Amino acid sequence: MKEKITGSEALMRSLQAEGVKTIFGYPGGSIMPVYDALYDYTRGEKKAFDHILVRHEQAATHAAEGYARVSGEVGVCIVTSGPGATNTLTGIADAMMDSTPIVVIAGQVSTAVLGTDAFQEVDLVGVAQPISKWSYQIRHAEDIAWAVSRAFYIARSGRPGPVVLDFPRNAQVSMVDYKPMKVDFVRSYVAYPEPDMEAIGKAAELIDNARRPLALVGQGVELGNAQQELIDFLEKADIPAARTMLGLSALPSNHPLNMGMLGMHGNYAPNIKEQECDVLIAIGMRFSDRVTGNVETYARQAKIIHLDIDRSEIDKNVKTDVAVVADCKESLPAITRLIHQNSHREWRESFAPLAEKEMERVIRPALHPQEGPLLMGEVVDAIAQATDGRNITVTDVGQNQLFSTRYSLFNEPRSIATSGGLGTMGYGVPAAIGATFGAPGRQVVCFSGDGGFQMNIQELGTIMEQQAPVKMVILNNHYLGNVRQWQDMFWQRRKSFTRMMNPCYELIAQGYGIPYMAVTDRSNLQEAVATMMAAKGPFIMECAIKEDDDVLPMTPPGMSIDQMQLAVDND
Repeated sequence: MKEKITGSEALMRSLQAEGVKTIFGYPGGSIMPVYDALYDYTRGEKKAFDHILVRHEQAATHAAEGYARVSGEVGVCIVTSGPGATNTLTGIADAMMDSTPIVVIAGQVSTAVLGTDAFQEVDLVGVAQPISKWSYQIRHAEDIAWAVSRAFYIARSGRPGPVVLDFPRNAQVSMVDYKPMKVDFVRSYVAYPEPDMEAIGKAAELIDNARRPLALVGQGVELGNAQQELIDFLEKADIPAARTMLGLSALPSNHPLNMGMLGMHGNYAPNIKEQECDVLIAIGMRFSDRVTGNVETYARQAKIIHLDIDRSEIDKNVKTDVAVVADCKESLPAITRLIHQNSHREWRESFAPLAEKEMERVIRPALHPQEGPLLMGEVVDAIAQATDGRNITVTDVGQNQLFSTRYSLFNEPRSIATSGGLGTMGYGVPAAIGATFGAPGRQVVCFSGDGGFQMNIQELGTIMEQQAPVKMVILNNHYLGNVRQWQDMFWQRRKSFTRMMNPCYELIAQGYGIPYMAVTDRSNLQEAVATMMAAKGPFIMECAIKEDDDVLPMTPPGMSIDQMQLAVDND
């Protein structure tokens, strides 16, 4: 005799079958039956999940993103209908842009009143469809097991991304003969394309004949768990490599073939050399405009090989000569087997003078100033040295993001969580909360500016309740720093509404019971970092930063990527 259970109970069992351990969420009227079922699954003999009550639904999605980024698993959040659901849209769009696997389960009004403008009714499927990998409404309890399994399969397979399940109340309370289901195939959806051996052969031939090859390493390497396969490939062919912002921990910072970060605020040498290489190998990256600069002048001299699991990325922004559409976990070893052992010593060494030029003009002054107010770079560097690059770096968006990605060290896989494509201010603190649950044995350091920190400041309540051991660094310059820099550089220094009046963060920390320390002078920096790192739970370190501290080098918008400015022109 089959067991009849409610749709809400069926959801719990389906999540359990997918291996879910942690759920981020916020209850409400239309999701109440699910939360009633969840009650039993978070305690006692049935305990299967830890539920983390966030203070805002957007934070639930960012926490799920942070969890997914560092764990390699699917992040999960549950919210109610209407404003609860629409509050998740920023996080869904963020996850879509950055290929982060999350499943958002939202309550919905009963199907009988859909389309009547019922209380807290929103067409979530319609709204979420353009910014999700799959968006589906579960109208019948009989479809729950199938829909949940399909959602997780789509979210985690191929190029990962967000999936939205809209769950009307009648399906939550209806009785159903529950039967577990495992979806591992979706018609017309090819999650893992078979590598084209002819294309792999052409790629290997180009690489063997290259005199000045350069690899561009993206997040796809980490999404495919191909970190070692990447190293084997680079070392056999002796190819220098540069990383995108999201791919920073795909190749250790201390690896001799690592030449730095790409992009508008990346390192000088790899950006210059992109315009000099004769073969460019892009691995699991999408040729973002922040990487290419003016696409019309980008790498015109080079033969371009693009390795990506998503066929839609091929030739989308940059025309390729050879495309290998496959998981890089398969394509990289296939190419490595065909290429010859090689040496490009002279080419590799040509990066050094450019790196030294950046070191002299930008990095040393940023990390070791002799006088004046604190700089963001020296704060980030002090933490990087204290952790030897073994921590997880989470950032908000703005100058704090650019300084912390430039000057942090990444010597462990899955060590970076940041909002790349969407550039979401407010991402940092909730994503850091998620990271502490996704990688509980690792130190999580979150860098925020005073602007971004306030966008989800209410999540200090989540940190207080969970005692999530997030080390929060507020780089406070009393400005929306990145916008201020652009106003200074490109808008005649007309600082239109970028200066901020900030609250007393010490009193706020006190209100949430979180230890706090202020750093106003570099003589106290090392002591403050040591104190923060030694703290067992959460900690806030606020640093008084020079107001006009600029992120350099910089490729101005619309310019060729090799037209990087090492200094701000004050004329």
